[in-house]
Amino acid sequence: MYLVGAGPGDPGLLTRRGAELLAKADVVVHDRLSATELLDLAPASAERIDVGKAPKHHRMTQEQINALLVERGLAGQMVVRLKGGDPFVFARGSEEAQSLIDAGVPYEVVPGITSALAVPAYAGIPVTQRFSSTSFTVVTGHEDPSSGDGTVDWDAVARVGGTIVILMGVGRWPQIAARLLAAGRSPDTPAAAVRWGTRPTQHTTRATLATLADHPLDAPSVIVVGHVAGQDLAWYERRPLFGRKVVVTRARSQASALSDRLRELGAEVVESPALAVVDPTDGGIALLAALADVAAADWLVFTSPNGVDRTFAHLPDARALAGVKVAAVGTGTAEALADRRIVADLIPPRFVAEGLLEVFPPPPSGGGRVVLAAAAAARPVLPDGLRAAGWEVEVVPVYGTVPVTPDPATLAQIEDADAVTFTSSSTVTNFCQAVGPDRVPPVVASIGPVTSATARDLGLYVDVEASPHTIDGLVDALVVALARTGRVRLD
Repeated sequence: MYLVGAGPGDPGLLTRRGAELLAKADVVVHDRLSATELLDLAPASAERIDVGKAPKHHRMTQEQINALLVERGLAGQMVVRLKGGDPFVFARGSEEAQSLIDAGVPYEVVPGITSALAVPAYAGIPVTQRFSSTSFTVVTGHEDPSSGDGTVDWDAVARVGGTIVILMGVGRWPQIAARLLAAGRSPDTPAAAVRWGTRPTQHTTRATLATLADHPLDAPSVIVVGHVAGQDLAWYERRPLFGRKVVVTRARSQASALSDRLRELGAEVVESPALAVVDPTDGGIALLAALADVAAADWLVFTSPNGVDRTFAHLPDARALAGVKVAAVGTGTAEALADRRIVADLIPPRFVAEGLLEVFPPPPSGGGRVVLAAAAAARPVLPDGLRAAGWEVEVVPVYGTVPVTPDPATLAQIEDADAVTFTSSSTVTNFCQAVGPDRVPPVVASIGPVTSATARDLGLYVDVEASPHTIDGLVDALVVALARTGRVRLD
């Protein structure tokens, strides 16, 4: 049993130990504040149990959560209890640990980055400063209801000076502010409330101790009171895609590179894979046959990273390619080869089939053979062009794709999104069929001309096309497109 701190929201703040444990989990018991991306770190076979608590709504009581952990622990399952922030900072992790001790279930605590420190930092508020705020006090605003007026000595907190960081205090903020004012804190003391800190939906309200309650506040928020709350060293909210919601339609196995890049720029990413990569209909028989005789080929051509992955899953020894030249359409495909210590002999300047045909060499006298590892439903442009140039071409279907329909929750997020990215014609076709053209977000970004043509054929307006036709090019193009529509900041 592992009580793991998930941090305050940004999945990048999870510790390495936490990630290692999630990757091996049989069961993940998570709360409301856990970023959904963290759940993807667990194996697909792992059971995910949501025990999240929202104001006035609990899926499970704390006693039921404790019992669940004990039950699964005694059953010998590898359980990760994923908790927002740190398990032992106002998170009732100690109660869960005591239940495990009482039941004889061994456990480990993996600390997490507490929102008391991370959220102010993401809002550009340092909790200490050398000459003005040499201490900080972390206190809960959500006390045990059975304690009557509460157990926090707000008079003492006010007298300590320095910075006050209040967690879970929105519901009682007017009373808390009144207590701090009555204890002598100046009404002009800077105060700030940071909602959903460290996430793309982060919102910071800056005011004073006397006026913060005049602003609309909502949970979950971290409230900071003190001189430092007047500091505005904002960096997170100034990222170029901060506050923008972008739909990624790549297959889930491929989405991480694009999603990570968008998140680095501040975007909220909605992963809605329009397709899933599956085995070819023949189960890989044609691929195995081609690889058995691959040494007799002059060229082995890959058109996508998927083709590389699927081919090398059945290639036991790269030395089988000795004497065979390798071509890759696109830098992503070339990088996938490089991961297998294969350096592509040919990468066309234009990352499309037509670009490869423009630079592909003629066959040697007497003819030559090309093995083309491609998707089952790939366009015939490349094999037809190579045959017209005199090559003998063996097209090997190494993978197929099937459409994926988003669930209702994802559909709701799509309707609220600012932009959608398309990385292939099949993603456009499947996405439009699944959600309908009327639900496509207002800004459409395409990775290249073939994808753009498909989008236009389906009645979509393509706002921007990547140049070069890479993931980085697509992201750069999207930033420009959103800037033109006034949905992104470039300062």
